[in-house]
Amino acid sequence: MKRLILGFEHFRHQVFPQQRDLFKKLAAGQSPSTMFITCADSRVMPEMMFTTQPGELFVYRNIGNIVPPYAQHVSGVVAAIEYAVKVLQVEHIVICGHSDCGAMKALRQPELVRGMPSVAAWLKHAEVARYVVEQNTEGLPDDERLQCLTRENVVGQLEHLRTLPVVAAALAGGSLSIHGWVYDIAHARLEAFDAQRGCFVEIESNAGYLPEATPHLRFAAAATTVA
Repeated sequence: MKRLILGFEHFRHQVFPQQRDLFKKLAAGQSPSTMFITCADSRVMPEMMFTTQPGELFVYRNIGNIVPPYAQHVSGVVAAIEYAVKVLQVEHIVICGHSDCGAMKALRQPELVRGMPSVAAWLKHAEVARYVVEQNTEGLPDDERLQCLTRENVVGQLEHLRTLPVVAAALAGGSLSIHGWVYDIAHARLEAFDAQRGCFVEIESNAGYLPEATPHLRFAAAATTVA
């Protein structure tokens, strides 16, 4: 706690005064252009990764960067998405997985969440990804299978995202785009799902931005070559 308090003191005395006008404006409301859905993992820090200012990203984090498919019950992430699209009118939603994800490891090894029934139940929303990878990656080393699962889960969550009425309507109206990314912690690399090619490709500033196109086919876990 002392570390957090000292950090806030630094922010209040060193950072805030230099951006006083920005925070004065933000005190009256927010208008982020992008909703960023990622894992609760402490190593993933969207604002640092993308060098964004306060008010630019609407961030939602949970275990496994999961978006449950639409159903007649309320979940925090679905409520946040609905608010982001209807009230904040975000133009983009990004679902971002990451390397060395504990949730993905637990999908492959359920014993890791033994005694944590809520976590186990939550991960059921990624069960299709686990099955697809299990059926298509026989013979691959464990680390490569984990990479496949991380990517497949992102694509699966994009499919879930499309089942939300508010998202489907915004996509149909052309006011919203959705994107699937994977962040490599050790190498600071970012990959985007290219549905036209059926694989993830590395995002580089000199190559331009890679939007997530409509996925007509589920990403095959075996086709993980990065172009």
